[in-house]
Parts: sequence; structure tokens; C-alpha cells
Amino acid sequence: MSLIKSISGIRGTIGGKPSENLTPLDAVKFAAAYGTWLRNEYSKDELTVVIGRDARISGSMIQQLVMNTLVGMGINIVDVGLSTTPTVEVAVTMEGADGGIILTASHNPKQWNALKLLNHKGEFLNGEEGAKILEIAGSENFVFAEVDDLGKIESKDDYIYRHIDEVLKLKLVDADLVKKANFKVVVDAVNSTGGIAIPALLKAMGVEVVELYCEPNGNFPHNPEPLKEHLGDISKLVVEEKAHLGVVVDPDVDRLAIIDEKGQMFGEEYTLVACADFVLGITPGATVSNLSSSRALRDLTKSHGQNYQASAVGEVNVVQLMKDTNAVIGGEGNGGIIYPDSHYGRDSLVGVALFLTHLAEKKISVSALKEEYPVYYMSKNKIELTPDINVDEILQKVQENHSTEEISTVDGVKIDFPENWVHLRKSNTEPIIRIYTEAKSQQEADELAEKMIKEIRTIVS
Repeated sequence: MSLIKSISGIRGTIGGKPSENLTPLDAVKFAAAYGTWLRNEYSKDELTVVIGRDARISGSMIQQLVMNTLVGMGINIVDVGLSTTPTVEVAVTMEGADGGIILTASHNPKQWNALKLLNHKGEFLNGEEGAKILEIAGSENFVFAEVDDLGKIESKDDYIYRHIDEVLKLKLVDADLVKKANFKVVVDAVNSTGGIAIPALLKAMGVEVVELYCEPNGNFPHNPEPLKEHLGDISKLVVEEKAHLGVVVDPDVDRLAIIDEKGQMFGEEYTLVACADFVLGITPGATVSNLSSSRALRDLTKSHGQNYQASAVGEVNVVQLMKDTNAVIGGEGNGGIIYPDSHYGRDSLVGVALFLTHLAEKKISVSALKEEYPVYYMSKNKIELTPDINVDEILQKVQENHSTEEISTVDGVKIDFPENWVHLRKSNTEPIIRIYTEAKSQQEADELAEKMIKEIRTIVS
């Protein structure tokens, strides 16, 4: 069906023909390319890589292929088994490893899987590093170890609980305060590893947990992307259970969505806003999100008297700008919380702990908390073009049409109007322009998107 090669790794559907889908041959080839890159990057006799996976049906197969390919290159493996993306990131630094691989296709359906690659800091590779690995994979210039130099596999199945311990040690996380609040929380972990991690974290904080789809068997009961249209079951159960809130994570637990006590979406965009509000109230500093994230974080940051900046879309870009600005918190509008006091990766465990501490301190409901923040509505659309159309020329013409407005070209074209904004990004793999808009009402956001689509069609014609 599909195989996507990018600087952040390889992603595709299981089965089919090599190089067209994610087959065993493709998994071996890209694992070997990563191992070769590590050998070139670090002048060491012994290398160690941490490997973990989400609960996808194909996960065990892909993990065995990847681990034993690296063993065949003389690289040692720390197998953390069923895990989360942020847990593997944390494990890389705790083990002093040279890199890490997370086997997960994030929010994609169950037929997908992926190899996501980390450096020795437990952070995603940058563009230059990813490009080198793609080049190595293309050349297939691999050298495997002789029999006496094969790597070894060491299994450590407690890293989710080590991760939880690290979260609870964070200065701003107050488990005792949360326990006194007597929260009742419904958890939807889409039958992946969040069903291990999130309930365990909540119970450690003294929270009563109602589990929904928390069996890590890889059979996703609904579309695993944590969007409103996919979350009818938990929205209903929160109300039925008279819970204080619902917590939803994607299969690899780096995206966090909250359901309020009325069964309404708190909004993925506002997960970061609420956590940032809490952090900024105690440790003032800069914040960062990407260009397609809500203006609400910018407004909130300014209300705290601090500086906000926007990066290009992509976690690695957000992380780099956070480092450049010494940001105290950042992330992406898809519910990804990056809190440097923990590590530079999107982490739903950290997000849950900060959110609940904030809520316990405020002593208000989740719906009342939402009312304290700036109100914005987003619309996400795309326009498909024929392959012969030059997308860059279209974006340049749009920029010229709105030259009197505040414009950013860091990632596509973003136009900041006084009361709303539009962000246009081209796809790297097909003739598509993605159109993101935000305004003070859903109608206004939708109308701005329609206006921009008409403008693009006029330019094309």
C-alpha cells in the first residue's frame, strides 16, 4: 500500500512487495543503515541501542528483525519491549546508550508501522542525520560483524515504571496535592502501551482510574488519532462515571487529549496551553510551538510577560528552537507536550502529571479551566493539484498578494492577519497544499479557509 522514507525514519504498511510496503526486507535494510550511521558517527568498539515498541500486531515481528540486524552488526541492544515513545527517549539517556529506535506508526491505523530513530540524547535525528541514513540505505553499503563480534540483547521490561518514577520526581509535579483532590479519570489508550503507562501513573498519583481500551493488544477499537470524531465512547463514559475528566493518548503516547467533565473535548491545542499556564506561573520563561499551532499559546505567554516563538512544523524543529530560546515549555498543537526539565521529547506522561497538578491547585473543573484561556477555532483543509503545477510558485504568488500583512516563510507561507491567520504548507510527496486557519469562531476559520482555496484556484487558472 505505502512506504514513506523520510529524515525521521521509515513508515509503511505491513505486507506486499519490498520497497513498496514495510516488509521484513525493508525493516532489515533501514535498521542496517541506522547501524552503519552509528558506526560512522561514533568511534567506539561497542555501541548500544535502546529499542521499544507500541502494541501494534506487527510490533513483535518488526522488533525481532531490527534487533537481530543490529546484533549482526556487532551492536548491543537494550530491549525495553512494550513501551512508549517518550519512555524509549528517557531510556536512551538513562542507559547511556548511543541511540534508540521506537517501533511505532504513532496515530496511523493498525496496518502501519515505522522505525523512528533517536540519537544519543534520546532525541529525534535532525535533517542532515536523517538524510545520511537514507543515503546509506539507498547504497546498501553495509558491513556485518564476524561471529565473535556479534552484539548481545539485554531485556529490561520495567522502563515504563522507571519513566513514571522520573515524572513524579519533577519539581512541579505534586502527587500529594493531586491525591487530595480525589480525582476520578477515564483513560482511553486505544489498546496500546498507554494502557500500561497512563493508568499506572494515575494510580501512583492517587487517582481513581476507569480503564477504557487499555488492553495492549494492538487491536485499535477506533481510529487511533485522538480527534473529537473518534472519541465518542470515552466522552459518553466520562459523563456516565461522573468522572472529573478523561485522558486520551495515541498508540505511542506522545499526544495527549483531555475530555472535560461534561464529555466535551478540552482540545488538543489547549493541552499545551494549560500545561504552559501552570509552568509559566511558577518558572517564567519563553515558550515555543510550531507555526500551525494555536495562537492561544502566544497570547497566554504574553499574558505572563514572556516571549513566544514559532518554529517550522516537526518535533525536531520545535526542540531546536526551544534550545535556542531556552524555553521552559513547548510542543505542538496536536497535544504534544515538551518539558525540558524532563527531556526534549513529546511526553503524555509529563503532560498528564502537569495538567492534574495544575487542576488540583486551581480547584476548579476542567470546563471552567478551559474558559480561562483565549478562545480560538481551527480549520484544517487541503487542496489537491495536478503534478505539473509548481506549488512553490503558487505560494510565492500568495505571499505577494498579502505583502502588507505579517508573513512568515520559515515553513511554507503563514499570514498573520490582525484577528486570524492562515498557514499554507506543501506536501513533500504529492502535489498538495495543506491549509490551516484559525479564528475567533469556527465559521470564521472555515470561511477564511474557503477564501484561501478560492484564491489558490484563481492563481492556478
